Amino acid sequence: MDAASTTRDARLRSHRLSAPAPSVADAARHMLATQGQEFWGGRWALAARTSGRTTIRDVDAAFDRGAIVRSWTMRGTIHVIPGEDLAWVLSITGERQRRQAAGVHRAEGIDAPELDRAEVAVRAALGGGNRLTRKELFEVLELAGVSTAKQRGYHLLVALSLRGVVCQGPVVPRETGPTREQYLVLVDEWVHAPATPADPLAEYFFRFIASHGPAGARDFAWWSSLPLGTARSAAEAASDRLVVVGEEPEPQYIVAGERPRLVPTAPEVVALPPFEEYYISYADRTVPCAPEFLTAIGPSMNGIVRPIIVARGQIVGVWTHSVAVGRHADDPIPELFTAALSTDEEVAAALDRYRDFITA
Repeated sequence: MDAASTTRDARLRSHRLSAPAPSVADAARHMLATQGQEFWGGRWALAARTSGRTTIRDVDAAFDRGAIVRSWTMRGTIHVIPGEDLAWVLSITGERQRRQAAGVHRAEGIDAPELDRAEVAVRAALGGGNRLTRKELFEVLELAGVSTAKQRGYHLLVALSLRGVVCQGPVVPRETGPTREQYLVLVDEWVHAPATPADPLAEYFFRFIASHGPAGARDFAWWSSLPLGTARSAAEAASDRLVVVGEEPEPQYIVAGERPRLVPTAPEVVALPPFEEYYISYADRTVPCAPEFLTAIGPSMNGIVRPIIVARGQIVGVWTHSVAVGRHADDPIPELFTAALSTDEEVAAALDRYRDFITA
């Protein structure tokens, strides 16, 4: 087996694609932060990493009981994360994201006093266990004299999330198909037992390697949007819990000790969501994907990264599906780059598993 194949096999295991977790909450805890700006995609990413038949209702139940939430954890991008891990991750990434948003805030006329007014209004509205939709939250801000016109509402919401004031928690019911929205809740009231790692930066790197390894400091720097020097310091701080498995072009790590147990019945061909962690989380994406197919996946000019079909660790195609009202029950449509690594039956089974998830 060549080095690339060995790396892909190890990553499938770390990602819990060949070693699925016993529950949605366990999958989320293992992954730590799963990219999820496409709400259905983030939910499917966790279901694809969970053993047995896992439906969208199972994932939504985890949101509804507070096991997982969604927030802007890093890179200015929204992720699914266990509620218990939100605060300490933001303690590492929040300030950097705030600095990166400073130019937008100046352009929108959002300053610290206005954010303070927004926080006071939001805390008053959500206190005591209340929950609001985004539209309702924006109405609260408008009544408090804080404009949400154009993109201001979105940027205010992100800023309050980075402050650790609010997160996206329980799902908003939708009778005609899978919900696309979550209620906003106060983090202080919704997250009952926040974790407090002794060394948050070391824990951050360790959890990344546990869920993405073999990987290195450059991968972590991209994934977390932290400076490379900070990423290397994090690797050093976590080194007593890691094993070096490769040195070129820089150290690659897996976790020391027990790793997720392989499940022989786990499917070897899987349909994974847009912005999939198995693809997007690395500085070099040619390990799972042949270079000539990278542009077909993305990021494209509009930043979209398409859903992928993975066969035995290699990306063999993309697929499309709509979650619009009345269309979520339609058959997903594959677009294969190569048929050499999978059969039509395996691809169909992978897409059927997703369709069962989304229509449950």
